[in-house]
Amino acid sequence: MKEYSGLNLVVVITQLVSTAMIVYTCQASSNLQYPVILIPGNGGNQLEARLTSDYKPSGLLCKYPFQKAKDGWFRLWFDPTVLLAPLTKCFAQRMMLYYDADSDDYHNAPGVHTRVPDFGSTQSLLYVDPHLKFITAYMAPLVESLTEIGYVDGKTLFGAPYDFRYGLASDGHPSHVGSKFLQDLKRLVENASASNGGKPVILVSHSLGGLFALQLLNRNHLSWRRKFIKHFIALAAPWGGTVVQMLTFASGNSLGVPFVKPLLVRDEQRSSESNLWLLPNPNIFGSEKPLVIAPNGNYSAYDISHFFKDIGFPQGVYPYETRILPLMEELTPPGVPVTCIFGSGVKTPETLLYDENGFDEQPEVVYGDGDGTVNMASLLAIQSLWAGMKNQSVKVIILRGVSHMSVLKNGGALDEIIKQISAINSQFSSPGTAIVQ
Repeated sequence: MKEYSGLNLVVVITQLVSTAMIVYTCQASSNLQYPVILIPGNGGNQLEARLTSDYKPSGLLCKYPFQKAKDGWFRLWFDPTVLLAPLTKCFAQRMMLYYDADSDDYHNAPGVHTRVPDFGSTQSLLYVDPHLKFITAYMAPLVESLTEIGYVDGKTLFGAPYDFRYGLASDGHPSHVGSKFLQDLKRLVENASASNGGKPVILVSHSLGGLFALQLLNRNHLSWRRKFIKHFIALAAPWGGTVVQMLTFASGNSLGVPFVKPLLVRDEQRSSESNLWLLPNPNIFGSEKPLVIAPNGNYSAYDISHFFKDIGFPQGVYPYETRILPLMEELTPPGVPVTCIFGSGVKTPETLLYDENGFDEQPEVVYGDGDGTVNMASLLAIQSLWAGMKNQSVKVIILRGVSHMSVLKNGGALDEIIKQISAINSQFSSPGTAIVQ
């Protein structure tokens, strides 16, 4: 047996105690973490598709996907072939949704089956195309920041990807895909809580994900919310929609993707149920200020139906008026603490000016304040609506110069998000729990 001098023995004991303290500290820190569920925004996770014999391609180039796995599934979003003009039409055809008046619901194009990979994990939220990490990174920086403070994918950190083309509908109207997502999300919340000793969950959403998260909360009983939800952190949430969506419906929107002609994707974008949900909310934007000015007339948030007819999209009027417009009014406070984090001071489309060339041309844009995508009135909507309401905590953190997407990547924004999550975790207290520093 090896002999130790008195000094060496003290050193060894000190090292053992130090190691034990570090292990205990890590365990205590892990025990103090509330599980986090990330809910992405529109286009913020991967989608996969498979074509059947019912699929009728618009041309020979569209007959087969560019890349296909052995079982027939391929990545529908993000598909880099959208950058090639002849294949942009193929992409749009496969992404298209159709509203069926008889069933009062939306469905895929005939012969196109879709699925969302890796529900429950953050994997499909990191990059919308893992082969193009540099240009398609989405929540990867946020997940890395959460990992650095001890969160572990599948254990204390979870992802809730969904088919973002679909939305929800007001009471009395079916929305099969969106409603199923809420059911899956509810189950994920309950399972995340159960696997973490019954601790409630922190929901962290980005953009459109915030609207889904609020609907999840308000469609479940207050007792469920208070049992399973510790906090709701909404990043860049478009509570009242955005003027950018009127551009999308009128003229198409390349969304910053190079080489994509907006008109080639306009019909597909008009078909999206969730895009209807993101139109300017009349209760937030009001009736006095025109959002679109054209030779044939001006259009405020109260004139969307008229706007649809004039841009050549009359088929959008009925689902908008019956399914979506009542849904926009459902900004009910959820009765759990809410923190909103978003950017400001970034040029954001506020008014669209069209000339005699019509809606097939991109308009002149008058800019206002916001995060580059969502207008400030929309970002601040729940603060003004819920101000002073009893039993509803709302905290608003505005990050100057941070854009809609950079809130997930900007160093200062990430530091603020982690700071808020750490502060929520520090509120944890239970008998017998100790923190060793």
